[in-house]
Amino acid sequence: MTRVLTLDGSSLALADLDPILDGEGLELRIAPKACEAVDRARKLVDEHVKRGDVVYGLTTGFGKLKSVAIAREDLGTLQRNLVVSHCCGVGQPMSVREVRVAQVLRLNGLVRGHSGVRMATVEKLVRFFNLGFVPFVPEQGTVSASGDLAPLSHMAAAYMGIGQARLADAPEREDWQDASDLLKSLGEAPLELHAKEGLALINGTETSKAIACGVLKQALNLSLAADAIASLTIEALRGSPKPFDSRLAELKGHRGHARTSANIRACLSGSAIVTSHADCDRVQDPYSLRCVPQIHGATKAALAHVSDILSSEINGVTDNPVLFPDTLEVISAGQFHGQPVSMVMDYLGLAICTLANVSERRVEQLVNPDLSGLPAFLTPKPGLNSGFMIAQVSAAALASENKVWAHPASVDSVPTSANQEDHVSMAQIAARKARSICGNTEQVLAIEYLCAAQGLDFGSGLRAGAGAQAIFDLLRTHVAKLEDDRFMQPDIRAATQLLTSGAVTSAVQASAGKLEAC
Repeated sequence: MTRVLTLDGSSLALADLDPILDGEGLELRIAPKACEAVDRARKLVDEHVKRGDVVYGLTTGFGKLKSVAIAREDLGTLQRNLVVSHCCGVGQPMSVREVRVAQVLRLNGLVRGHSGVRMATVEKLVRFFNLGFVPFVPEQGTVSASGDLAPLSHMAAAYMGIGQARLADAPEREDWQDASDLLKSLGEAPLELHAKEGLALINGTETSKAIACGVLKQALNLSLAADAIASLTIEALRGSPKPFDSRLAELKGHRGHARTSANIRACLSGSAIVTSHADCDRVQDPYSLRCVPQIHGATKAALAHVSDILSSEINGVTDNPVLFPDTLEVISAGQFHGQPVSMVMDYLGLAICTLANVSERRVEQLVNPDLSGLPAFLTPKPGLNSGFMIAQVSAAALASENKVWAHPASVDSVPTSANQEDHVSMAQIAARKARSICGNTEQVLAIEYLCAAQGLDFGSGLRAGAGAQAIFDLLRTHVAKLEDDRFMQPDIRAATQLLTSGAVTSAVQASAGKLEAC
């Protein structure tokens, strides 16, 4: 069933983007009040053009060429030249889902009524989206300061019939095709730009934010899955539930700590394994178990902050210059600077790195017989078999690679545009790095998932807690217990798929109740 999303420029929620990020159908509409706002702003542009006023972005060149006035009859050509000259992106294309989110975000900014585009342009872009038209947008080549100029230019150029595009529901491996041919097949003419419109389409941080929104959704799923998988490890290692006491969370005073502890308690609820060890002589578990509330909780605090910032950013006007129709002002400012996005994406990357680091340490606890009390490397026949020996090595490699990706992009700056843009944000680089960190961390947690389940198989046969047992049962429907060494990569792939698809999160919440991701 296709959901309908009505854009008004100010009330878009992160959850509204879920249908796109989940690969589901979405139809866009524009709120009537937004249509009125767009018309008011366009009237201001038309008046300046009619009078021949010299206004940056409307009747002048751009950047260092801001003082060059352009004749009225050349304003359309000016906007076209702006777009095609900025199509300098390189590298792999952004994913279809990321581009679809960027299309929505750019439209949401335009319909706020401060950019000066024509309503006819908005309506055309809405039709393009609803028809499933997806521009080819290279993901490298932006410093995210005067907006994501290169990637957004590729998006705008495709609307103009220049470059490549594809349909959103086309098979994943289908080749990109000529944008003008695809528009023709859809019965649409290419977009023709009028004064200010090219600048309005490319001055923004929408591709950075689109990647960031996808990464945040990925990270929130990781936050829940990490708690669930950690609970399974606690069961396998006969860990103590005492560090998850709600009174400790109250003494600490951190919301993330409290929510992590509550999640673990829910996952361990009804555990016969934990109950059977109520009077054991183990005093303290290692930090990777005992400090899960503090470690995972800090990640939740970071994700809450990222969510707050992105919730504001997706409704922000990132154009330049900005029009104020009520006061007839046109103000040149720095709305397009991506520093808010770059900083929180670096923060998110650090937070998810931490989940990978502690997960890998729990894997070590599981495979090391001196620490676990379980068979060496979780194999029933150590020596003849290596078991999960190299799975831990892979987890260590991924966690270490994350530390390279964690170097912050937001503190870097290379002046551009003849030093007119003398401080830049690198937001899209930060978002792409965070995406890579999430991908690595999913696989680290998948390895812990496999090891924890194998550890539980060596237990007494008692049932684990509600959430832990649910994800154990889920895994065992896809991956059999390791009896003898086998080609293990498919096992890791299957566990990773269960995690990334949300199946782990769904299974644990169906059994243990709703968990909190941040």
